[in-house]
Amino acid sequence: MFYLHKSCSYGEGWNVWDKLNSKTRVKGSLYIRNPVEGNEVLKKVINGLLFGTAGIPLSTPKPATSVNGVLRVRELGLNAMELEFVRGVKMSDDLAYKVRSVSEAAKVVLTAHAPYYINLNSPEKAKVEASINRILETARVAYKAGGWSIVFHPAYYGKDSAELVYERVKEALKVIVRTLSDEGVSVWIRPETSGGLAEFGSLEEVVRLSQEVEGVLPCIDFAHMHARSRGEYNSYEEFMKVFNYVEKELGKDILKNMHMHFSGIEYGEKGEIRHLNIQESDFKYVDLAKALKDYSIEGIIISESPNIEDDALLLKKAYDLS
Repeated sequence: MFYLHKSCSYGEGWNVWDKLNSKTRVKGSLYIRNPVEGNEVLKKVINGLLFGTAGIPLSTPKPATSVNGVLRVRELGLNAMELEFVRGVKMSDDLAYKVRSVSEAAKVVLTAHAPYYINLNSPEKAKVEASINRILETARVAYKAGGWSIVFHPAYYGKDSAELVYERVKEALKVIVRTLSDEGVSVWIRPETSGGLAEFGSLEEVVRLSQEVEGVLPCIDFAHMHARSRGEYNSYEEFMKVFNYVEKELGKDILKNMHMHFSGIEYGEKGEIRHLNIQESDFKYVDLAKALKDYSIEGIIISESPNIEDDALLLKKAYDLS
């Protein structure tokens, strides 16, 4: 449930969706309730559709720091950047606060990708606890940096049933949401659709988590869905079906608060093999751009192609021309 609270401007790019009156859009603060104690926790919603890069743009002048990356994103005409903590959360508080200041001045919205070393279904308790801590640390640092949303790959199925893995992931997410709420850390927590068949993270699984754990929303990775299905989710009609499914299951307001990834991708019998530049792949990015425009999707879409900024600009151009 969304709650509208006192007025508080975030500047260009931020806005609020008042679920109680879908015709009303005002600048202010968006809150969701802590599922345990009833505390209200600030959550931001994006106004419009923003395009960005997974990490510091490759064309960033040296030194290629997060601060310079934010400035380069703005120079390119993009307006979002995902902080890549995939090898570990290694950003000091001082740097996080500086990144926040620069990104707010540049009107670049930040997200963060948690480390790859996460498995909430590990048979080893210590590894589950370490995975939870990596997600928590990503959220804490992202929040200090002014981040809006964090994404992560939740788990592997291993030898367990999909339902058992789902329940374990759900319980871990409840712990994560409760901990962050108690700490006053307010970023969206988003399990990502996965590209490999051995990985937990079908569209249905991440949407169901969003239904059952408050404070959790999906990250829709179109390349991963294309690879996981070994060729599906790659047409205008299929992209529209994804948005329709998400709207049906989570409500219309989620379409004003989307976090998405895209890229070209190589896949095989077991799903994802590697990311590709979109023009070197079979991914129909023009169809995706048209579906995004026709469904009036808002939020952020991040390029994870090897040439991150080129493909972000390519999709943005296709979207603008749709």
